[in-house]
Formats: sequence, C-alpha cells, structure tokens
Amino acid sequence: MAYVVTENCIRCKYTDCVAVCPVDCFYAGENMLVIHPDECIDCGVCEPECPAGAIMPDSDPRAANWAALNAEYAAQWPNITEKIDPPADADAWNGKDGKRDLLSSAPAA
Repeated sequence: MAYVVTENCIRCKYTDCVAVCPVDCFYAGENMLVIHPDECIDCGVCEPECPAGAIMPDSDPRAANWAALNAEYAAQWPNITEKIDPPADADAWNGKDGKRDLLSSAPAA
C-alpha cells in the first residue's frame, strides 16, 4: 500500500508533506505533487501535514483514479525533497471542486 496525492493538490501545491517524508518520495509538477508508489513506505506522516487534505491511502475509494496518475507522473517529474512556498493563490484554490482539468502535465520548473 502507498499514499496518493489527489485532486485538491492541483493549484494548491502545498509542500508541508515533503518536509516530513522520510524517504523523499514526492515529485513535483507545475501545479501539483505526486507520490511515487514504489518509494512510499506507507508511514502516513504526510497525510496530516497536507493543509489541503489531498493525501490519502491508495486503499481509499476516492484515491482510485489518482493512483495511476501518481505513478505515471512520478516517473516523469523531478523529485522534491524540501518545502517550498506554495503558489500565491493556493488558499483561494483549496477546497474547490472540479480541478482535474486544470492539472498540468509539465514538470516543476
């Protein structure tokens, strides 16, 4: 089992989770983070750290559509190991529904 980053991370991209991850399994896209499923040790320390509540176990039914996306982009995006500032408008995007179409496939700059 692993943890998965889901829709609410899109355009929020808080990195509090990255700061606590003991195995550095987060990868950064332009406007979202993902977790590499083969690197995640299922410790769960990242889940309560996410201000957007966007991280959940891959066993959660709400994570089903996001597990494959996490695996796909973790293989393409750069690894992130330190907390960075979120986008200036992150709080305005936190909790908004229907953000899936806003996901950028571009890696973080």
